[in-house]
Amino acid sequence: MAGTIQTIPLEHLTIAFIPALAVIVILVIWSLNAGNALYAIARMLVQLLIIGYFLAYIFESDHAWVILLILVLMVTASSWIALDTIKGKRRLLYKYAFLSVALGGGITLVLVTQAVLVLKPWYLPQLMIPLAGMIFANAMNSISLVVERLNAEIERNVPYDEARNIALHAALIPIINSLFAVGLVSLPGMMTGQILSGISPLIAIRYQIMVMCMIFGSSGMSAACFLVLVKPVFTRQKGEQ
Repeated sequence: MAGTIQTIPLEHLTIAFIPALAVIVILVIWSLNAGNALYAIARMLVQLLIIGYFLAYIFESDHAWVILLILVLMVTASSWIALDTIKGKRRLLYKYAFLSVALGGGITLVLVTQAVLVLKPWYLPQLMIPLAGMIFANAMNSISLVVERLNAEIERNVPYDEARNIALHAALIPIINSLFAVGLVSLPGMMTGQILSGISPLIAIRYQIMVMCMIFGSSGMSAACFLVLVKPVFTRQKGEQ
């Protein structure tokens, strides 16, 4: 099997939906929001089908401006999605989320692609786009956790600095847990994919170390940046109460 990746037949792929559908059934039985979960699965399917064809075109492109445009779209979308947990203040906080993802994620992306991997050309789509996706997605998740917890603590009349610390700690729990678990409990996607494609595990480990560091860095920096930027908004809100 070395050097080859098995192509999954469509009829086999449908079997992967069985556990997801089982969760939907549980949500229905327990009278929870099954519709939202079902919509999320359907949206995931459509988005991945579209992006599959789109990436095939992008990977053949040799235009830096196309890659830059995609990166901007990634930051724009991830910043908006990150605030889904606090829709009432979404528009107010959006610019702060955008700046935080752009700074925390952007710095990490530049370091990884230009100093660690030294891409040639610098915008090499086959690596730039997947790495940017991982970085911005994790920055998005950390901001989503931060803003939800920060808002909850402020509403409990917790002082801002204390609420900030609680929120950052909560946001970093998932990634810190993954750092503890990697290699012991889990073999992450990138490492598994490389091993399945025939690459030496020792080489795959180097890439995974890079990925874990960039995810932790982008998550932490983006969350911290957001907490610094939104302090005037939340302290003013607290003062008005």
